[in-house]
Amino acid sequence: MTDQYADTILVGGHVRTSTGWAEGLAVRAGVIETVGGDKDVLRRRGPGTRVVDLAGATVLPGLHDLHVHPIYAGIRERRCKVPQGSGLADTLHIVAEHISRTAPGTWVLGGQWDTSALGTIPDRTLLDAVSPAHPVLLEDTSGHSSWANSAALRIAGIGPGTPDPPGGIFERDAAGDPSGIQRETAADLLAASAPKPADEEVEAALEWSLKEMLSYGITSFTEAAVGFTAGPRAELRAYTRLAARGAVGQRVRLSLVWSPNDPTCEDVIAARNLCASAHITPDCVKIFLDGVPTDSHTAAMIEPYADTVAGRDDEAGRHGLLAIAPAVLDRAVTRFDRMGITVKFHAAGDAAVRAALDAIEAARTANGHGPCMHNVGHCTFVAKSDIERASRIGATFEVSPYLWQPSPICSDIAAAVGPEAIERVWPVREMLEARALVVPGSDWCVVPSVNPWSAIETLVTRQAPGGSADSFGASQAITLEQAFDLFTVNSARQEGMANSLGRIEPGMLADVIVVDQNPFEAKITQVHTTEVEMTFIEGELVFERART
Repeated sequence: MTDQYADTILVGGHVRTSTGWAEGLAVRAGVIETVGGDKDVLRRRGPGTRVVDLAGATVLPGLHDLHVHPIYAGIRERRCKVPQGSGLADTLHIVAEHISRTAPGTWVLGGQWDTSALGTIPDRTLLDAVSPAHPVLLEDTSGHSSWANSAALRIAGIGPGTPDPPGGIFERDAAGDPSGIQRETAADLLAASAPKPADEEVEAALEWSLKEMLSYGITSFTEAAVGFTAGPRAELRAYTRLAARGAVGQRVRLSLVWSPNDPTCEDVIAARNLCASAHITPDCVKIFLDGVPTDSHTAAMIEPYADTVAGRDDEAGRHGLLAIAPAVLDRAVTRFDRMGITVKFHAAGDAAVRAALDAIEAARTANGHGPCMHNVGHCTFVAKSDIERASRIGATFEVSPYLWQPSPICSDIAAAVGPEAIERVWPVREMLEARALVVPGSDWCVVPSVNPWSAIETLVTRQAPGGSADSFGASQAITLEQAFDLFTVNSARQEGMANSLGRIEPGMLADVIVVDQNPFEAKITQVHTTEVEMTFIEGELVFERART
């Protein structure tokens, strides 16, 4: 029967299988049917079979990114975009140029900035000089701090008498007035006064990001915080509308943000399955436990920060902010675990990581070990004792492999925590040695590109792509094979799809990519240059690089 022939055959290449290398593969009904030599796979050829001559190209399993903000990334492309690492003069020039093209009184929104790159802690007066009338609000690289001018503060009703909100800080000048720098929930409070993007803009932003990820070979991803940019309902509408018209090719897991005493969060979580479809699984909850270990000092740390924050000598200035009380967190995670909902934590500091692991352990004690693979995201700093217990309690470490290279945000982190702590920054090697499950999350667009090949290279080198004299956490470097496993088999296990994704072998789904070089034969400092020629999801060609 003709329907028993392969739908697609790839031949004449180097196919990375679970046991070695093959020349080609045959796909039928979205499943890899045969892997082997060209003669073996061509036996599955029928009258309607599409045969792709790889001409020596390499075929790999599709890659996974378990922490992205695609709507945020797409929206940021349309805003006042400041390249990471820009100095103060360049940043202000970019803002002024954007203002010159903007209607009077219109909000100017965008980012990104870092204190180390600016060379100073900014304040509202610097933006006032280039934008006295337009309200301006710029996010820092982490997305956990913002920089506003006086017009934006005035519209938001923020002045000398405005108290710090729970879990947030308005930095203040010598007179006690808000300086224009907001941390954590204070940044959220100010952002609430800025206009939200319209539904059409949100959908266009998401569609652009989906295509961008396919071009890098990302066939599965986790949206790390639904509502991060346009609010949860608007962003869920974008996902469901795109899915309805077949524009969502990847497998997508949605993380719905939860925080205590927020009825909107509970309503969205309760209605989650109304958004489910063939490629969209809304079965994850995101909980923010702290901020970031930069000059903001908002990541929750066990040991005090090495430097100080001007005008702040409180507990938050010394040890950071833990956003949720441990008892409240334990109850919430136990409840979600019982509901079959996976919890993803934002936990950058080691005290926040500990709180997340405590909550996972509380859920395991109450409910037993179930199918939910709760994962602790970022893990910039983790105590050795906590690394050792993760495997025992079934906790996953989701790490940020695009950040462990010399960069402005890493310079901010190094200044805040000191050189001794930096020796173990993002301790991936220790995690793997402890037999914990480790998966990658880019945190795009906190990082400027979603390119996984840069991440794979820098996991091995801990240097800038292409190599550099400086390194970041070099003692935690791992092998290329381990790095690749993070993006394939480890991620498939985390997603509950280890039986069908992450490897190329008969019986697995045909989520595969064709790349222009074999990263396992390339010089390690050239892995970041790898380009994806074709991306297949269940045997369907969903991306093909244009030939020039």
